[in-house]
Amino acid sequence: MEPVHIIQGTAVPLDRSDVDTDQIIPSDWLKRVERTGFEKGLFSEWKDNKDFILNDEAYSAASILIAGPNFGTGSSREHAVWAIQQAGFKAVISPRFGPIFKNNSTKNGLVPVEVESDVGERLLAEVQKQPNIEFVIDVEKAIVEIAEIDLQFSFPLEQSIRERFLKGLDDIEITLASETSISQFEQTRLAWLPTQIT
Repeated sequence: MEPVHIIQGTAVPLDRSDVDTDQIIPSDWLKRVERTGFEKGLFSEWKDNKDFILNDEAYSAASILIAGPNFGTGSSREHAVWAIQQAGFKAVISPRFGPIFKNNSTKNGLVPVEVESDVGERLLAEVQKQPNIEFVIDVEKAIVEIAEIDLQFSFPLEQSIRERFLKGLDDIEITLASETSISQFEQTRLAWLPTQIT
């Protein structure tokens, strides 16, 4: 996982609530063996409509996805996070995330920015009016700044999650950081207990 410190860029307004993981990446895409190419399946059932917001060229360079409340609900699938990332998005802003989606996001380097409902509504409205306004998301400070509309706000980010982003740590790297302690523990295990396979 690559470290994430500052995310700077424009946003696309997905003004829909209760978007579940099957809408983010339909189940047909879960049959793929590779972990690449999922951007083609992102919101694929909605992309058939030429008026769908992600088909609007004005937002083609966006690296931040702004959604309505309850984004990423439904079944657990990392593919939803992969699809969003492979489409070029580095963060998602929403008043509320599905807990499993939010957890999958933090483990894969996609920053979930949870905001108050009124802030979420304002952001959607502002970006619909001005597609080119620039966002700066500071992961270390857990702050979002949008200078053009004179708006700055903080968002919740647990210290362990913040450290994961800043250092680019996935679950394996976090476990390996305790390799010495794990080895010491294994040496004190009772003989009749299972031992590690080498």
